[in-house]
Amino acid sequence: MASTLRRRETRLAYAMLLPPLLIVAAVVIFPVAANIWIAFKPIELADLRAPEPIFREGVTLDAEAGRLDVLYRMRNSSADNAIRAVTLDDALPAGTTLVAGDPRCAVTADRLACDLGDWDGGHRDRVEVTLAPPADMSAEAAAEALDASEPTIAGSAGNPMLTAGFTLDNFAKVIGQRDFWSVLWVTIAYTFFGTLGAMILGLFAAQLLNSSFRGRAILRGLFLFPYVSPVIAVAFTWVFFLDPFAGVVNALTVHYGVTDAPVNFLGARAVPIGLFGLTIDFPLALATVIAFEAWRYFPLSFLFILARLQALPADLYEAAEMDGATPFQKFRYITLPQLLGILLILFMLRFIWTFNKFDDIFLLTGGAAGTRTLTVNVYEQGFALADIGAGAAAAVITFVVLVVFMTAYFAFTPKQEGM
Repeated sequence: MASTLRRRETRLAYAMLLPPLLIVAAVVIFPVAANIWIAFKPIELADLRAPEPIFREGVTLDAEAGRLDVLYRMRNSSADNAIRAVTLDDALPAGTTLVAGDPRCAVTADRLACDLGDWDGGHRDRVEVTLAPPADMSAEAAAEALDASEPTIAGSAGNPMLTAGFTLDNFAKVIGQRDFWSVLWVTIAYTFFGTLGAMILGLFAAQLLNSSFRGRAILRGLFLFPYVSPVIAVAFTWVFFLDPFAGVVNALTVHYGVTDAPVNFLGARAVPIGLFGLTIDFPLALATVIAFEAWRYFPLSFLFILARLQALPADLYEAAEMDGATPFQKFRYITLPQLLGILLILFMLRFIWTFNKFDDIFLLTGGAAGTRTLTVNVYEQGFALADIGAGAAAAVITFVVLVVFMTAYFAFTPKQEGM
């Protein structure tokens, strides 16, 4: 009896798990698998649609001879993929006869039927026929009837995503780009420093607002503003403020003598900076988008850290204060160890999300001035250059880099932190 009940419970558990598993497969697994499949296919954006024959019909009336000259201009919509067994069919007034024309065409009953064979990619064709209208119909009426009828042209063609062979050319094309490794390092730097900056700002904000004071609730709400605001609004606000010609920041820095001339924060790849007698090229545009990333997403870290701080027992701090601990010692030996677990989780989540960010950089710089990341590269390959295979390959490379990060993260994260 117990074994029968256990089997029923097992079947019920699997039945309850099936819907969420199907949802996960549809939302996550299927798109990832489809992207990997496309990455190994030699296809472009136009190849996502199967090729089809396209035509235009023209009817010319020869009133003196009482005949109709019909011209069909046709072409293959694909420049590379073939269409097999193409046929043309057009309705004719009953009794119409074929006087002269293409040998591939014949008139049977009230139909014009043409067997046009196989078309290679980029193929163009034309069919010309001369028709005699029925005896009981004028040539003008026959021409109007023929104009009113809609020809049909058909053929069979395979979908390139299913018929084309597999290739590594897409990966070779992406990795072989002149600036690929530069883009990879920019992505890592943008992700690491953007994540680290957001966490540091969130930690300071949580420490600031952990104490009780008048107006704390209002200040907490203001701290959430960057995160809850639409990205397009805050991005264009930053673009406006940092504009080298009409921006508020440049107007203030020039007015108060901080800089001699306006600075193009979002358009300068690098600016020379003197440091300890050395001149280094500081990546200004990249640093600016990193600052935007840290500012926009620090509220998430702030909320997590603040919630953990408020759960810490107060007697730990009271005991430390009685022992004469300084505020820095309290933070180092009490607060930071208690926050380590949540900081590790935040770093993992923010790293993944920032690594996949596209809209922030695209709205701020469009990937110019040394701010092009792997996600921007995916967009440029797949849509700007219409090379969907290369774009999918770039996305797969991004996925592989994240898998490497996650593997290293779980391998080196302290097990006692529950990660």
